[in-house]
Amino acid sequence: MSCPICRKPTHPDARPFCSRRCADVDLARWFNGSYAVPSQEPDDIEAALEAAAGAEDAANDPNGRPH
Repeated sequence: MSCPICRKPTHPDARPFCSRRCADVDLARWFNGSYAVPSQEPDDIEAALEAAAGAEDAANDPNGRPH
């Protein structure tokens, strides 16, 4: 198996990567959104934002009821 970042052989301590450096490069790619798959549906973001707002409202209500 080769490292998905640099294609060198993997190391057991950093598997599936060859080193901690390549593992950190991969993690940085996840954090900055390089691995994101763009949506073709414009409504997706709006539905996600509404769901997140509803969940936040429910979590902040001391009676557990949505506002």
